Formats: sequence, structure tokens, C-alpha cells
Amino acid sequence: MSTKHHRRERGFTLIELMIVVVIVGILAALAIPRFQNAAIQTKESEAKTILKQIYTFQLAYRQERGGYSASMAGLGFVAPSNSRYVYAIDAAAGATFTASATPDGTDATLVTTFTIDQNGTIAP
Repeated sequence: MSTKHHRRERGFTLIELMIVVVIVGILAALAIPRFQNAAIQTKESEAKTILKQIYTFQLAYRQERGGYSASMAGLGFVAPSNSRYVYAIDAAAGATFTASATPDGTDATLVTTFTIDQNGTIAP
């Protein structure tokens, strides 16, 4: 009489686990830079949106007073307290002005300073 022992396999082999780790590593290597770029673009959109608000305030100021304001206080504009950028009017003379959004240094991923002019043109 022969007895057969049935060996029941349980779990994963080491090779299967190594293949899964490699696949997850490749996916992470592809996904993380894309996520970081998307996060930076989202943060930069904050600066562009607020610069557009400054532009709108400047247009209203010019309608009322005949020229552009040389200061943020003159516009009555207050940037959000949780902003990642510092906003300023760089120049205002006659029919022109330039305002800027400069990273405040609290987020190392933000390095681009944006400007807007009297035409509403935003430039990095």
C-alpha cells in the first residue's frame, strides 16, 4: 500500500514577490515625477489667479483715478494669508504697471516668479 502525500502550496514564491516589487518600483518611478509636476502647476496657478485679481483692481483704480496704483495698499488689495507667494507692484507710471508674484521661500518646489502688466499679460 502506497501513501501519497499531497503537498499543498501556500503563499507566494520569492520570485513572484520580487517581480511584484519591481513592477511597483517602476510604476512609482513613473508616477511620482508626474505627481510632483502636477502639484507645482497647481501651486503656480494660485499666483496667476491672484495676479489677474491685481490686474482687475488696477483697471478699476485707473478708471477712478486716471492712473495705476504704485502700491498694493493703494489698491486696497490684501493677498491671502496662506499664500505661497509675495505679491507686489513693481512699477506704475502713467499708462503702465507691472506686478509680481515671488515665491516666499516656504516651498522649495516653487522657483518661478510671475509678472503681469497693464495688458493682462502674465509672464514667468
